[in-house]
Amino acid sequence: MYSQFGLAIHQNDHQARRRFVEWAQNEIAFVPNFHKRILFSDEAHIWLNGYVNKQNCRIWSEANPQVYDETPLHPEKLTVWCALWAGGIIGLYFFKNDEGHNVTVKGDRYRAMITNFFIPELNNHDVQELWLQQDG
Repeated sequence: MYSQFGLAIHQNDHQARRRFVEWAQNEIAFVPNFHKRILFSDEAHIWLNGYVNKQNCRIWSEANPQVYDETPLHPEKLTVWCALWAGGIIGLYFFKNDEGHNVTVKGDRYRAMITNFFIPELNNHDVQELWLQQDG
């Protein structure tokens, strides 16, 4: 079985999701506001030439529209990150280099964002314990 984007759905995915739900239900039983401590974050690439990333866009139709997109080999894009939780939104954070040019995310840039942006933003909230889910 394949998802909309051609990603294989494996037989053990159901069991793994069920284990997660059972774990979360157990946490909620002991900590009633557990769900308010989960912070979901992700980044998105925004192409500046008008290309739409199908991972961030859904096309609904009764028939297959056979959408076809032409894109340059290396279009200019920017990468933006944000996080959502019961306490609000943290971000948007745009990945740029020291000269202010758009850059892609690499380990050192992501670490710098967490250290220099995300953690200081969390310090502005009364957070005792938090679960961070990055990109699924």
